[in-house]
Amino acid sequence: MNLDTKSSRAARRSIISLVSLLIFASYANVALGQQPAPSALAATDLARRVDQHYNQLHSLKASFNEQYEGLGMTRNESGTMLLRKPGRMKWEYQSGQGNASGKVFVLDGKYAWFYAPGDTQVQRLAASQLDDLRSPLRFLLGHTKIESELQSLTLAPAPGGSYTLSGQPKGQQKRISKLALTVTKDGAILGILIDEVDGARTHFTFTGEEPNAEIPESTFHFTPPPGVPVVDALPPV
Repeated sequence: MNLDTKSSRAARRSIISLVSLLIFASYANVALGQQPAPSALAATDLARRVDQHYNQLHSLKASFNEQYEGLGMTRNESGTMLLRKPGRMKWEYQSGQGNASGKVFVLDGKYAWFYAPGDTQVQRLAASQLDDLRSPLRFLLGHTKIESELQSLTLAPAPGGSYTLSGQPKGQQKRISKLALTVTKDGAILGILIDEVDGARTHFTFTGEEPNAEIPESTFHFTPPPGVPVVDALPPV
């Protein structure tokens, strides 16, 4: 396997893993009850706050930083994340110098698309395949609750008055060993840590959250570059 293929595989894999937790929050369908004082906060209470925080949004824009270690490589990238209900998502990556790199991950409601400049092909995967295989992306396509999707949910204090919610995703024991969200007491996600069973680790941090940002539907339409063939990618295992 050459380095380009390895890097492309790692990038696609980490972005798919990432979606798991944002989707827990973004598409939950749970009502927020009376909130206890911070001193009495429990893991399930904070999980419901996260559900409610994102359930009330129609769209979301935020900056992200991604750190990945695995497959014998390390990678540090940043860019902009765009979400829009139902089932739309786009990750636009930038280079380390802040110039647009053109690398994108797009979910248009029907297909997931993966492409980086220089790749000899565009990878495409049906959203239905992701859902059927209980991929982390399946959470984008329906309603769920963090407390029912993470086993052994725990809560711990984190720097700056934030908290860490951790657990093992149900149905993903063969792939992900732990998911951890760093969240504020009001339920906003500041970071996501994904530990995979093969030792790979992906850490996302988010800044500049813009709730209900104006994002045109056309943002989530992907057109392959001229002359670059589209191939059906293998779904994540």
